Amino acid sequence: MKKLMLGAALAVMATAAQATDVMKMAVTTSFNNSGLADVLLPEIKKDLDLEVQLLVVGTGQAIKLGEQGDVDAILVHSRPAEEKYLAGGFGTHRTEIMYNDFVFIGPKADPAGIKDDASAVEALKDIAGAEATFVSRGDDSGTHKKELSLWKAADLDVAGFGSWYNAVGAGMGAALNTASGMNAYILADRASWLNFGNKADLELLYAGDPVLFNQYAYLPVNPELHPHVQTALVDKLEKWLVSDRAEELINGYTINGETLFVFNANAE
Repeated sequence: MKKLMLGAALAVMATAAQATDVMKMAVTTSFNNSGLADVLLPEIKKDLDLEVQLLVVGTGQAIKLGEQGDVDAILVHSRPAEEKYLAGGFGTHRTEIMYNDFVFIGPKADPAGIKDDASAVEALKDIAGAEATFVSRGDDSGTHKKELSLWKAADLDVAGFGSWYNAVGAGMGAALNTASGMNAYILADRASWLNFGNKADLELLYAGDPVLFNQYAYLPVNPELHPHVQTALVDKLEKWLVSDRAEELINGYTINGETLFVFNANAE
């Protein structure tokens, strides 16, 4: 009798476990490293009975996963790449969710003297001029794409840089760890920096140029290309991400009193 009761209980538990909906979303390492995923996912599970399985990669790889139909949606932060993705028919639309900004991190001594610079481009010119050690994500992420666009705006070509420039091909957390170990400059998103534990001798040296604005957007994968995409779940998650509940959680997520993201949900 006890065995029968145990078997029935296990069957009920298995059925309950199966009742939870599951979808896959590719997200940037900066979103994950910020700690926001740990805040949002449990609330999504509680509110929607939806388990969102994250594939944590750079924006470039997230877009490839979306193009291949390996995920149901992507959450990324590189508008030019997003627009190209949509133009190719790989996504149905783009919904802005939240933003923060990119910042320059570097040694407290600031050997390149960027702290009082007037622009992000000037900061990069000073770093290059001093040949100060610099760590690049080098991984086709949104942060890497932004960095390359800034070098281009400064009329500088990373291909001609010397050994002071280090492209590590890694996510935000790993790249910050490398910069910490090398006492180097690095472009990071503010949220990842604030949540980063191994700061060593590094500090935030430069921020505030409007060009460093960093928008995150949600893009569902096109079910016409990939019929297996779980559109109903994707839509359910999107409605939650633009809701007052998401706004409360995103705006309320702080570290040492500093806000990491600002909610600005806007469907286009």
